[in-house]
Amino acid sequence: MKKLVRVKALPKAKTPSSDLPLPSPPTDGDVSPAHYARFLDYVRTHWAPPFTPESLLRFLKWKVQHHPSFSHFDFHLFTWAPSLDSFRHSHSTFQWMARTLAATHRLSQLRSLLHFIAANPCPCSPHIFSCPLTHPIFQASILAFAKAHKLHHALSAFHSMCKLIDGKPNVAVFNILIHAFVQRASLNHALHFYQHMQFTHRVKPDVFTFNILISAYSRNSQFHLALHMFHQMQHMGCQPNVVTFNTLIRGLFREARPEEAIGMAREMLQLGFALSTVTCDILVYGLCKEGRVLQACHLLLEFSQNGVLPKAFDCFPLLEVLCGEGYVMRALEVVYELWNGGCAPSLVACIVVVDGLRGLGKTGEVSRLVERMLEDHMVLDLITFNCVLRDICDARRTDEANRLRLQALSKGLEPDDMTYRILVMGYMGEGDRVKGELLVNEMLDMGFIPDLASYNQLMSGLSNCRRPTCLQVNKFDH
Repeated sequence: MKKLVRVKALPKAKTPSSDLPLPSPPTDGDVSPAHYARFLDYVRTHWAPPFTPESLLRFLKWKVQHHPSFSHFDFHLFTWAPSLDSFRHSHSTFQWMARTLAATHRLSQLRSLLHFIAANPCPCSPHIFSCPLTHPIFQASILAFAKAHKLHHALSAFHSMCKLIDGKPNVAVFNILIHAFVQRASLNHALHFYQHMQFTHRVKPDVFTFNILISAYSRNSQFHLALHMFHQMQHMGCQPNVVTFNTLIRGLFREARPEEAIGMAREMLQLGFALSTVTCDILVYGLCKEGRVLQACHLLLEFSQNGVLPKAFDCFPLLEVLCGEGYVMRALEVVYELWNGGCAPSLVACIVVVDGLRGLGKTGEVSRLVERMLEDHMVLDLITFNCVLRDICDARRTDEANRLRLQALSKGLEPDDMTYRILVMGYMGEGDRVKGELLVNEMLDMGFIPDLASYNQLMSGLSNCRRPTCLQVNKFDH
């Protein structure tokens, strides 16, 4: 007897809510009636009772925000929602809407939102206290205005926030505005606001405040005031950070005071701060610009020997200047010293030194450097690698060149027909027919020989070659 199988009923499709009154079309945009009608159908279908701030937030966050055609209606729906019976926005809807408007650069609507918040405080707080999220909401909005260079809107939001919150604004808000003044080249306004922060609001500046002002003084050719601000910072018990020292070191180089810049870097180390890659870049660039490239080498080697040179530091700019000014062997020394100290050079830095050594005809040094690079899994680009192989083969060291090829193959090199032809011609010049024929057959297997005539030409050249005398080999071997 067959068992009856209960068939599950299909889920019913959502029906539009008839209890929801509908908002009127927005007046600040060109919206077609048909498009807006589709949006209203979408709202009726997906936003069902109860109509609360929590349900509105879910609808905006998970439905409207991700809809390609309706996402721009979020603020319109947000401003219409309070017209519903017993509906009142919470700090969660305020915060989400503020972040969304800031992220999508709708600053005029963000201003309207802040005015709405000021007129309709969050219901979560008692009458004598403000909502704890009011400050973060306004701070994020002030940052958005400052990034868009809408400084007057940022100041308006700041003054509105000061009236709404309990206590003092935090120092981060002041830093946003001071930095905005500096970016606008209004240093005097930045300093006035800095004084306003301390004496009117009784807010203590932090390291970011001082860094902004020190950088501003330095960029405005007022480095003596930057140093004064640095001393004031220490007097107020605010510890500098690596950005502070980097700014001062750069300012000293700008003032053509390289010895004091080096002294500042050493003072930084004595105070227990670690050098950053930016610090080293500033020192190298500043010294090279002053024509003190050898002093820059000495300083970096000193840092490396003392174990304070950052592992991620790239010495490429220094090596490029050294090789450009003819100090190729000094550049090679720097590479090995830093390498042995745990600061491996970049591939580009090594290529600069390889090219410099090739220009001097230092084939042996080139071979040793390339071998060291391969040990660290650094493979030259194919053009440079082929040039290196040609130099080694021209020095009648084809076995050494072929060994480098095999080592590079194991590290990921993809040779071309030129790579093999250089080696074949090298063995042809040394009269080593057997090894040359092995390479020709390998070329054939890899598809580097297009036709039989090319194959026969290479084999014929190898069959006619003669091994040089022992005296000739020794002559070219050194």
